Amino acid sequence: MKRKISSGSPFEELAGYSRAVVDGDWIHVSGTVGIDPETKVLPEGAVAQTRKAFRTIEAVLAEAGASLADVVRTRVYLTDPADLMDVAKILGEKFRDVRPANTTLIVQIPVPDAKVEIEVTARKS
Repeated sequence: MKRKISSGSPFEELAGYSRAVVDGDWIHVSGTVGIDPETKVLPEGAVAQTRKAFRTIEAVLAEAGASLADVVRTRVYLTDPADLMDVAKILGEKFRDVRPANTTLIVQIPVPDAKVEIEVTARKS
């Protein structure tokens, strides 16, 4: 049975998607930018946006009965290669002991001023 989790983002309604879908033990978290779900403000800079995106991801995983320790796959999308090392350090802080598979790409993100978007797949242990 699938369970859908919403973070309340207006984009979820507009584009017809869920922040996460729980399918059995698997949790698929959609690409998440660093917009604060309460204030709807996107902080400046890749570091602040990455930390805010992780707060949203961690909250969604907790709602699904999991944590970052359950993440098996990450996908990180950056708009500027100059931000790679700063974002990689945060990934290292979050996943040093977990070591999920990872893909990082330099792309355009369809959210104005967004510098990073993070997507994760987790499996409840």
